[in-house]
Amino acid sequence: MLFIKDRLQGILVCLLVAVPAFFLGREYEIIGGPVFAILIGMCLSKFVREKDILKSGITFTSKKVLQYAVILLGFGLNLGTVIAVGATSLPIIISTIATSLITAYIIFKLLAIPAKSSVLIGVGSSICGGPAIAATAPVIDANHKEIAQAISVIFLFNIIAALIFPTLGNMLGLSNEGFAIFAGTAVNDTSSVTAAASSWDSMHNTGTMVLDGATIVKLTRTLAIIPITLILGFYTAKKSSGTNKASIKSAFPMFILYFIIASVITTICNYCMDSNIFSAEISGMVLSFFALMKFCSKFFIIMAMGAIGLHTDIIDLIKNGGKPIIMGFACWVAIACVSLAVQHLSGLW
Repeated sequence: MLFIKDRLQGILVCLLVAVPAFFLGREYEIIGGPVFAILIGMCLSKFVREKDILKSGITFTSKKVLQYAVILLGFGLNLGTVIAVGATSLPIIISTIATSLITAYIIFKLLAIPAKSSVLIGVGSSICGGPAIAATAPVIDANHKEIAQAISVIFLFNIIAALIFPTLGNMLGLSNEGFAIFAGTAVNDTSSVTAAASSWDSMHNTGTMVLDGATIVKLTRTLAIIPITLILGFYTAKKSSGTNKASIKSAFPMFILYFIIASVITTICNYCMDSNIFSAEISGMVLSFFALMKFCSKFFIIMAMGAIGLHTDIIDLIKNGGKPIIMGFACWVAIACVSLAVQHLSGLW
């Protein structure tokens, strides 16, 4: 009973961090709730006493709740729409993901950055920022400092991209479709993709056309979480246990399987609604359920980032942040250049 009480106390502290971070993230979308949660958590960690009592709940939130967030993320993925509309951007998505991972590997070798931090920055830059880091961290057993560092690096270049990419797109003469693909492939996190695409829509009076297109490209990119985490899971198991089949099997990230199941359920339900198989009443209930799951996914990520912030020493993070920032910058520039180059070669720009 005492253990359960201590765990609940730790989870409650993470919840108290998440609530203001959530509302701040809604007010300042360019920054986002997860970044606010990490910052609040790191600041509070200096003042929280008796951390040992809270440790169980904070650790549970930073690990298990983070996995629950990834699972619920699947309820926002209609695979039919992603496959139908996102196919145009698929060569660009594959090129940018490969470029980011290769760039991260080269910088990792040149600057001797810790391997797990390098993986998180490379994956976060190439796929979808925070959610990709959230999905990858448990698979490679990254610690709180490594997660916080990767999120901080991604956040820095997210803000820069959201601020300068609409103007850059104008200067380069990108079409509406071209900028939607550029924002969806070259900006890391969903909130910053939204900010950049919305700015373009405002500048060109295009309603939500570019925002809708960029969001679909971003969702297509999110699917890369599946193969990346599976490959990393088996590689990590094989590296640590040789060819022990039992160990490799146990390393399979089950929460990714549940993420896939959630995506399939979403796709089937959307097909049934589009085909009028469901009644209007049932369709309304299904849409409400999906909206709730997507909200819970976002909130759980914020809670988990708050827990990671509570575990992280902000001074140590700043002191050791130089090399990871160089890696994040290299990945960011490489992705942007490749995204534009492949668009140009494909005749989309």
